[in-house]
Amino acid sequence: MWNREAETLSRDEYAKIQLEGLKKSLNRVWQNEFYRTRLQAGGVGSPDDVKSLDDLKKLPFFTKEDFREAYPLKMNCVDRKDLREFHQSSGSTGTPVVMAYTKNDLLQWAECMARCYSMAGMDPGDAVQIMPTFGLFNGGFGCYHGARKAGLFIIPASSGNTERQIKLMRDFKTKGFISVVSYVPRIIEKLDATDDPELPYLKVGIFGSETFSDETRKRIENRLGIECFDIYGMTETGGIGTTGQDCKAHCGLHVWEDQYITEIIDPATGEVLPDGEYGEVVFTSLTR
Repeated sequence: MWNREAETLSRDEYAKIQLEGLKKSLNRVWQNEFYRTRLQAGGVGSPDDVKSLDDLKKLPFFTKEDFREAYPLKMNCVDRKDLREFHQSSGSTGTPVVMAYTKNDLLQWAECMARCYSMAGMDPGDAVQIMPTFGLFNGGFGCYHGARKAGLFIIPASSGNTERQIKLMRDFKTKGFISVVSYVPRIIEKLDATDDPELPYLKVGIFGSETFSDETRKRIENRLGIECFDIYGMTETGGIGTTGQDCKAHCGLHVWEDQYITEIIDPATGEVLPDGEYGEVVFTSLTR
């Protein structure tokens, strides 16, 4: 674990932190006209309407359409001078979703990603190869911020040039890499075409942006001799790793409950579903 205290709280302790964070976030966004108008339209009279976690159901949902309408920075709840960077979705299906970051937001992102690295078995000083693109897409920089926080030796390879990726892994003794899972067959193909088709120092693969089956996981692990981890995050929650990752048990994702409240709701009614039921996932940020 990276942060044992925060990652091992009791249910009561998590509930206390979540209520405090919810109230703080609601008071902050209430000062923003975009948020306040939608909250009032959803039936929220003031931030004081939320007195317990049960009151979370009083709050309206914010969807991708809200983010698109807020382009570029209508959801900004701080002075423009306090922003440090931004990332956005591709915009391939409409107006891009923009996520701007304050200094504190970057620290929060780094904390979440450091937990992911640690959960995957990456220790300070280990070499991590970052293959997501460095740019407007959040992947590359999110991996980078977290790797610095975790004290890793960063190889900022970015995407493409598979021969170079393999050379970097060999020359710098890469222990772990982050990528989309669909790129791994290309790495294996190029690796198999070399005189030395093994990467003896490689132990960890962290994959995001795409779902993959247990069969795919096993094929990759058997061929490369690594352990695969499924990392979770999205632009709307702040980027890669912000909402969690699976651990070495590989039986589901761990969500950072001191950072986000997670609900599974019936998409037809908006009602929260009981444990074990399938529905739409809803995240409420507590610390951004």
